[in-house]
Amino acid sequence: MAPKKEPAKTNVSKDDLLHYYREMLLIRRFEEKAGQLYGMGLIGGFCHLYIGQEAVVVGLEACAKPGDKRLTSYRDHGHMLACGMDANGVMAELTGRSGGYSKGKGGSMHMFSKERHFYGGHGIVGAQVPLGAGLAFADKYLGNDNVTFAYFGDGAANQGQVYETYNMAELWNLPVVFVIENNQYAMGTSVKRSTKSTTLFGRGLAYGIQGEAVDGMDVLAVKAAGEKAVAACRAGEGPCILEMMTYRYRGHSMSDPAKYRTREEVEKMKTEKDAIEHVRDLLLGAGLASDEELKAIDKDIKEIVNASAEFAKDSPEPDLSELWTDIYA
Repeated sequence: MAPKKEPAKTNVSKDDLLHYYREMLLIRRFEEKAGQLYGMGLIGGFCHLYIGQEAVVVGLEACAKPGDKRLTSYRDHGHMLACGMDANGVMAELTGRSGGYSKGKGGSMHMFSKERHFYGGHGIVGAQVPLGAGLAFADKYLGNDNVTFAYFGDGAANQGQVYETYNMAELWNLPVVFVIENNQYAMGTSVKRSTKSTTLFGRGLAYGIQGEAVDGMDVLAVKAAGEKAVAACRAGEGPCILEMMTYRYRGHSMSDPAKYRTREEVEKMKTEKDAIEHVRDLLLGAGLASDEELKAIDKDIKEIVNASAEFAKDSPEPDLSELWTDIYA
């Protein structure tokens, strides 16, 4: 007979837990739908899904306030949704339609929202890191207490411009949180094959930047680490590095069969460490929500995501005249 499972314990409010559950579920269902549309040929170019990593961005957005900024790499749809960008506009951009955030001209990797202070999606590996420091420099210059979250992956952590940015950020005491989303694989290369470093955040110590490794599959652990880092930035103590130990369930992009890892490895993570199931267990185990309540949330999320797909399909393609707008010369 299996041992009786102990009820989950949490000191987080029901409203907060339900919010995290809903936000993570929105990202996952949205990404699943994006994968379907890609398979149908409605999304062209590259498409990198965030499935499995939802706790990282949801936990850190819980630490943000209006005016804070964020930017990331090409695995960006989750970040857009978490900062409040509309699912309709994101899906329309993925499908190259005029109702998208970049008028259908940016696609998966290059959409922005000035209103939500989301400054991309960047296709060049590591390029967003110095841009994040630049945004933080602007806030320091303006004398406010805003913080910039600069997200990048374990692959980008080996880029030289990252370390140039570390040096400047510490030298100038910039309010930037460098977030390494260590999902264990840079494209198809295991982090164990690409670095001898025992940690990636530890490289910042050479520049005087403090950091820590965080369980990126636990939204509450992410939020707790994020709150400390953000408080330090707002207090004028300079940059921080958070290495989020996370995992992506899908391939690097939709064209990646992911044969560099075993099915058993992926299933083990899904079974033992899934971020959404963890919060679901907390809600149910602590008696904060019923199975029916959570099913109702799932139903609502599916309706939002399905509506975003229909909005994208119904939105027209950009007019040919758009070829001559938003260009330098």
